[in-house]
Formats: sequence, structure tokens, C-alpha cells
Amino acid sequence: MHWFRAGPALNSLNIGNAKRKQALHSCFKTEFYQYLINSYNSCIEIPVKKNTIYKFHKYFATQFLPHACFKLALRPTEMKKIDRFILKNFLTTFVFCIILFTIIVVVVDTSEKTENFVRSHLSLGQIIVQYHLGFIPRIDAMLFPLFVFIAVIFFTAKMADRSEVIAILSSGVSFRRFLVPYWMGSIFLASVLWLAYQFELPRANAIWVIFDAKYVHSDVGTGERTFLQNYYFRIDADTYAGLRSYDTINKSGSNFFIQKFKDNNLVYNLRSDNINWDTASKKWKLTNVQQLSFSGDKETIERNPSLLMNYNFKPVDLRRDEFLKDQMPTPELDNFIQMEKMRGSEGINALLVERYNRDAIPVSVIILTIIGATLASKKVRGGSGFHLAVGIVLSVLYILFGKFSLVFATKGSFTPFLAAWMPNIIFGIISYFLYKRACR
Repeated sequence: MHWFRAGPALNSLNIGNAKRKQALHSCFKTEFYQYLINSYNSCIEIPVKKNTIYKFHKYFATQFLPHACFKLALRPTEMKKIDRFILKNFLTTFVFCIILFTIIVVVVDTSEKTENFVRSHLSLGQIIVQYHLGFIPRIDAMLFPLFVFIAVIFFTAKMADRSEVIAILSSGVSFRRFLVPYWMGSIFLASVLWLAYQFELPRANAIWVIFDAKYVHSDVGTGERTFLQNYYFRIDADTYAGLRSYDTINKSGSNFFIQKFKDNNLVYNLRSDNINWDTASKKWKLTNVQQLSFSGDKETIERNPSLLMNYNFKPVDLRRDEFLKDQMPTPELDNFIQMEKMRGSEGINALLVERYNRDAIPVSVIILTIIGATLASKKVRGGSGFHLAVGIVLSVLYILFGKFSLVFATKGSFTPFLAAWMPNIIFGIISYFLYKRACR
């Protein structure tokens, strides 16, 4: 059996033929380490299976040991094993990180709210169902990208310290191919987070807000204004409404009016002393109603002691709750934003930032994963501790960019879309330059 066939460079090595066979055979057993010849034109044939021969052309050797050793993964299945190995470490480390941090956060939060829990007279099961089932998803979703970032840096730095990354890249695998399992894992986790933000997280926020309003901040309020004064809004493109006062708890108001215009002329005017939400009919009940209609020089007056009217606004639309947008699933939030735009309401930028964030934050999982992989794949003297320190600094910078953008969008003239996506744009550029540098 011919174990190899090489060109003139084969004879230049100062080792015997039997020793060459023994070296090739012992390395072939591992199917990962292969001894090849430093030759540009030589052709080496190695029988791997029956009637199967692998041929290697050109100059393959990237580093030389006493017998010209270099590392090469022969079969595609080996790369699949490496992919599974990296992906498994990625996901298991992430799950470990999120469970560990969740336990720490829950313990700290419980110690701070022990008095509130005792005052609520709720059992342990009721506290878990009515509070922690809302609090845990809320805090985990907030820190989800950072958990992914820390997990990637942690396990990749460990691989680099054990020279596993060097072995993979020295085997002829490109850095782009090395990042494939990172892309797979990050896209999977980003998809999970995206679905949570669209549908599940609003439900958790509703649970948390109810408990917080009832037992934690019952004495000072939770940011919801229960009594509105001189509140004006738009019903449609030509119709405007207003209230002298409105109680969001009782769902009742006073001095309600509606004005409708056509070609800048008033064509309809309604005034009512009181307005109340009728829970049975799901309509607004008006008392002491006066309706004026204008048509040219004609004026029609109609008075009614009470009326049931079906308007396109509901009691929830009159609430001024800073957490209301967080409790709405995305389809409901989209409809609410359209209604607020039509009414010309203030604070529309905060709603738009919340909507855009639900798409931008999951994308940050992918960006931070690539940054973490490119940073931690390099073996440095500081080891994994150095990589973790860099990761924490970048995490803080990412959070600061997000907060600054939010403030500029809600209080200034910054575009809500850019406010939500600016951290991703900046860190996406950083990830691109880090990737290009790592590929060299």
C-alpha cells in the first residue's frame, strides 16, 4: 500500500521512510492531526477508507514541528462536530448566566420589597404568580443582550486559553467559517427575544404593573394620572373633542364637547355636562346633551337628556400611564400609535421609540455576539478576565448609548427610529472593524 507520494521535497526531510509511515498512520488515527510535507508541487495521497484517497496539493503547512506537523480537519463531519461543540457551549453558558443573574436579581429585589410583601398579606404562591411571573421576564428581557454578550465572551475566552481556537483556525478553517455557529446561536436567541417582545413581555409587564400599583407604590402612584384637566384630543381628521375634567378610575368626565369642521367651517358642535362609560353597552353615556348642526345659513339645535354614543376612543385611550405602552402587544401598540397620531397627542415619540425598540433590541443580540466572539477568540496574556472586563465596559457603553438616544428622542428633536437603532448602528460598525481585523 502506498501511504504517500511526494515530490523532490519529500526526500529533503531528514527522516526515514518507515518513520514517515508511522507518523502519518498515528496522526491519521485521530483524523485531526496530519503530517504533510513542505512542498509546493508535491501530491500526498492518504488512504482514509477503502477505495478512498485524499489528495493534498500546494503548500499546506502553516507551522513546523520537528516532523512538519500541521492541523487539518479532514472530513466535513468533523466541522459539524465543532459547530455542535461551539453551539452547545454557547447556549449552555447563556442559560447558566441568565439563571444565575436572575436568582441574584430576585434575591436582591425580594430583600428590598420584603415589607411590601408582608403588608400585602399574600401567600408565597400568590406572590410568585402575581409578582415574580411579571418581574422575572421583565428584567430578563431588559438584560437579555448583555447575558448573551457575557456568555459569548466567557466560553470563547476559555476556548482561546486552551488553544482550541488556534487549533481550529490552524486546521485551515477560515475565521468566517469559525463564526457560523455563533451566527446560528445568536439568530436563534434573537428570534426568541423578538417573539417575547411582541407578545409575551407585554403580558408580564401588565402583571408587574398591577402588583406594583396595588402593593408597592399604592401611596404615591405609579406614574398614571388618575385625574385629567383640560384634556383635548382629535377623533378623526376633521373632528376634535375635549374635556374639562376626567377621572380615569371612575371613567367619567365633565363638560365634554365635540367639534367637527369642513373646509375650515364649523358644521357640528356637541356639548354635554357629563360623560360616563357604560360598561353594559360598551358605549359613552352623555347627559344634558346639546347638538348644533350648521348648513350654510341654517342652524339646527337638538337637546336630549341623555344619549348613548359609540365613539372611536375608549377609556384606555384617555389614560395617561407611562407604563401603558409596555403592556400592549405589538399589534395593539401599532393601532394605539395610529390613533395617537391622528389625535395629535403629545408624547408620541415615546410610543414610537418603544415600538422600534421591540425590533432593534433583538438585533443587538446578533451584533454583541459577533463582537464578543471576535474579541475573545484572541489569546491574550490577561486571559478570560481581561476579555470579561472589556465586555463589561462595552456593555455599559451600549446601555449609555441607548439611554442618551431615548432622552434625545423624547425630550429633544431626535428621530425615534434613530434613537432606537443608533446603538445598533454604532456597535454594528465596531463589530465590522473587529471582524475585519480578526480575519487578517
